[in-house]
Amino acid sequence: MMTIPIYQPTLSGNEKKYVNQCLDSNWISSKGDFIPRFEQAFSSFCGTTYATTVSNGTVALHLALLALGIGEGDEVIVPTFTYIASVNSIRYTGATPVFVDSMLNTLQVDPDDVRRKLTTKTKAILVVHLYGHPCDMDSLCSISSEHNLYMVEDCAEAIGSRYKGKHVGQFGNIATFSFFGNKTITTGEGGMVVTNDQDLIERVIKYKGQGLVRQGEYWHDVVGYNYRMTNICAAIGLAQLEQVDVFLKAKRSIAMYYKDHLKAGSILFHEEHPDVDHSYWMCSIMLPNKDIRSIVTKSLLDKGVETRPFFHPVHTMPMYLETGLEFKVAEDIGERGINLPSYPGLSESELEYIVSTINDCLA
Repeated sequence: MMTIPIYQPTLSGNEKKYVNQCLDSNWISSKGDFIPRFEQAFSSFCGTTYATTVSNGTVALHLALLALGIGEGDEVIVPTFTYIASVNSIRYTGATPVFVDSMLNTLQVDPDDVRRKLTTKTKAILVVHLYGHPCDMDSLCSISSEHNLYMVEDCAEAIGSRYKGKHVGQFGNIATFSFFGNKTITTGEGGMVVTNDQDLIERVIKYKGQGLVRQGEYWHDVVGYNYRMTNICAAIGLAQLEQVDVFLKAKRSIAMYYKDHLKAGSILFHEEHPDVDHSYWMCSIMLPNKDIRSIVTKSLLDKGVETRPFFHPVHTMPMYLETGLEFKVAEDIGERGINLPSYPGLSESELEYIVSTINDCLA
């Protein structure tokens, strides 16, 4: 029986060479040449002026919100259909997350619901480019500008995703990325904050380094955090970034195989909509209902194929549960969706094995 994981990193480039250079030089902690090299290369890749490495994608979001001055008494609009980190980072600051629904056709945040949820306390919109498909940035940027709101882009799942030719992360005031082991490029654990605003990047750098003042020696004037990335992680990240175009091409090819071979009519595939480049971080499908989803996922697991369900809408979780909240689209897609194996290196025979299993379930 085959064993096919939902994801695994591809470490076939200079990762080992660069890590050995860190070991040979003794620069293994949060200083070393690979940190600025990775930052510069990543900012160039996504088209922003500044980038700074951090220890993971969740703290990247926390830092982005802190740099904008988000805090107690503020409201931040966020989709309920997202990974929990998007919402937890808002709560870390003392601000209140205000949930909005998603759109069935793209799985992304619904701009019309954003407008409905605006109040005098709204300080920012946190948009999430979920599963690699960009949000409707024209509409969201218009809302942000019209109401003088900050915008944070959560690009954790969207390395390589573009909206009207521009890489995500260029639209808001500040944006964040994740390099966890299942992301398009990985550092094991790690993240990045990017922006075109010099003041914001300087605040992020200060907060991530324990609040140390510039040009100061052990003098701190704010409560900061130890959110720095190691030189070893940056070395892996740089080696991964050197291969990103290869990874993206492979992931697109895998997505197109699923789209072309899965049983039409019974499955809603996460389509690439006009004016965007979907990076297909995960190949996502929706089945007719949750019972059929259970049948499909069990059948795949019995054959050694790992899948993962869509995120549970955050408003349904105990720490964020509020009576009377209803998000019909988010709840629907959360019940019906699964992510399929999508890592570079999946063979055509493995893809055929996965697809035939799913199609047999739906026959």
